[in-house]
Amino acid sequence: MQDGEFSGRVVSGAATVLAVAEQFNRLKQVAGSLSQAALSSEQGYFAPSEDEEVRHLLVSYWQSRNALLEVVLEMKNDRQVDSHFLVGYAGALVLVDAARYLYSEFDERPVVRDKLNEPAPHFGIPADVYDTVQKSLINPVHTWHLYHAAKYFEENRDSLTALVEGTTLEFLPPLIESHQSSNEMSLSAFAVLSARVQARQLMDLVKEDLLHRALYGLQKSVSSAVSGLYTVRDHVPGLPEAIRDRVRELLRPGDVLIVRKEHALTNYFLPGYWPHAALYLGTCDELSAAEFGDHEHVRPHWDNLLACDADEPCRVHEALKDGVHVRSLSSPFASDAITVLRPQLGLEEIYPAMARGMFHTGKSYDFDFDFTRADRLVCTEVVYRSYSGVNGVRFDLTRRAGRMTLSAEDLIGMAISGRHFDVVATYAPPDYDELKTGAPASEVLQATAASL
Repeated sequence: MQDGEFSGRVVSGAATVLAVAEQFNRLKQVAGSLSQAALSSEQGYFAPSEDEEVRHLLVSYWQSRNALLEVVLEMKNDRQVDSHFLVGYAGALVLVDAARYLYSEFDERPVVRDKLNEPAPHFGIPADVYDTVQKSLINPVHTWHLYHAAKYFEENRDSLTALVEGTTLEFLPPLIESHQSSNEMSLSAFAVLSARVQARQLMDLVKEDLLHRALYGLQKSVSSAVSGLYTVRDHVPGLPEAIRDRVRELLRPGDVLIVRKEHALTNYFLPGYWPHAALYLGTCDELSAAEFGDHEHVRPHWDNLLACDADEPCRVHEALKDGVHVRSLSSPFASDAITVLRPQLGLEEIYPAMARGMFHTGKSYDFDFDFTRADRLVCTEVVYRSYSGVNGVRFDLTRRAGRMTLSAEDLIGMAISGRHFDVVATYAPPDYDELKTGAPASEVLQATAASL
């Protein structure tokens, strides 16, 4: 099978699973160091530098976890879609592995556990979140929900492996096998749990074919982890057609789009009401006329830029949980609120700046939120690495959870104050359900941007 035969959702989900699995491995190293620091601590508390590392561990773990929860929930119960199953099952196992590792490291370390349970209001983290989620993921009932997935994988291992052989998804079966082994998720282990779970009548919940039961189990396995967050599972974010049309009329290459999806898991534990940013590149015709594809950093991605969405001519450069990619405008338009910021630069400066940012296309998402490194990027970092230093543009990074960061609301604050950016338009329902431009748009942002 070729990569092009898999749905975009599957390819994106697989990339996210791989990125988060690698991120969790890095966090395990940090957790191990913190565990040793807590063990050797004579004063019973952390030094300031250690305190920052614990807080950073919490924020990074939670955002990585939420990205995977979204992936598993996105793998719908489509019948006979084995690729959906592989992505969802791998994601669920990575979630369980990380949660159990942190639990095993810190269960006997009250200094660390108490610190991880402290609230972090700036990131929207309430008290006792760590204990709450850990309990949901080590619960035997939660583990039992993965039984059908484990059974389906065991009975179809060869065909599932053949399905993804030679594609970018071929890492999924080995990843599943390694995590099943490390978490003792064999069918015999599930059998031990079955007696307890049968008493709760979970065996009667699903009575359809095995793949359907497997996908259902994956959905249920993360539903308890999601239930504590204020999400609406059936909500489909999207701007009204009239708003989309009006925003299109206003957009200019180089504009920065700041958006919010209501009820999205990845809104949580990011600072402010406005959590996400994307860089608007322009229409394919505009970019072709500007000879954008001739730039050395753009050339390797030019064909994909032109072809990534035949129904939508506008392009953005955007870092999401699956990495940094050129996408169509449909991506940020799949939101419930939007604001447009414009750099105080001419197009002769904007096109080279956007081309410079294209150097980072294909990199992974940075769940560490660390602007001091460039091998992985967060959403606002696409803007930062494109415009920083261009005709005097300067971004003031803020230390959050032990890392130097730039939030989407930091960009809004720059525009409200007229520093390097201007506010073009804002739409923020339900309180501001008309598209505002100019000064009225700035007033809406001042009212909605919680961190300003």
